[in-house]
Amino acid sequence: MTTPSKMPAANGKICVAPSILSADLWRLGEEVKTVEQAGADWLHVDVMDGHFVPNLSFGPAVVSSLNGKTILPLDVHLMVEEPLLFIEPFAKAGADLLTVHIEAKDEIVTALEQIRRLGVKSGISIKPDTVPERIEPLLDLVDLVLVMSVYPGFGGQAFLPESEEQIKRVRGLIARSGRQIWLEVDGGINAQTAPLAIAAGADALVAGSAIFKAADPVLALKQIRQAAPDI
Repeated sequence: MTTPSKMPAANGKICVAPSILSADLWRLGEEVKTVEQAGADWLHVDVMDGHFVPNLSFGPAVVSSLNGKTILPLDVHLMVEEPLLFIEPFAKAGADLLTVHIEAKDEIVTALEQIRRLGVKSGISIKPDTVPERIEPLLDLVDLVLVMSVYPGFGGQAFLPESEEQIKRVRGLIARSGRQIWLEVDGGINAQTAPLAIAAGADALVAGSAIFKAADPVLALKQIRQAAPDI
């Protein structure tokens, strides 16, 4: 059995989701409590399989260890070739939202339907070189669209300038759908790029290195918020 999702519906609020890919794993619990107390909205968990992207990261055990220990919704991003192998284990571990890539090998409609059957919020993600209009037929099945503003697989990359146009196009697709859907942006988000992403239409910001690698993560999170007047 899965527990009810803590992920809120899109509501016009700007949310910040620190990515634990950049956290000090030796001190993960402490790092999570720091950003939670600093006002983070969600916790972003990047899952990599070593095939879809050339890196490995977290398994369901990490999500399970966070579930119930933090009040933050667990926003789990499956950067994997075969999401159908991963959805149920991560849902049972306590994911509140599971995002799959439209570029994955598995049948994406089937994957999104499985996520929803398990009582978890669903998301679809696109890489920087993917045509945004590919997601349009899927918008009735998702609660979130994640635009990658870097090529996935590694933390600490710089925000790609062409991402602004991608975000604008996705925001237009969401508007035409008539549904309340989060538009999340992940990659190179910091105090300088957050306003660009928000101006283009983002309402959820993933920030990893800019928060967890900062000398003062609390201040870094606050600066991301202060960088955009609408936050």
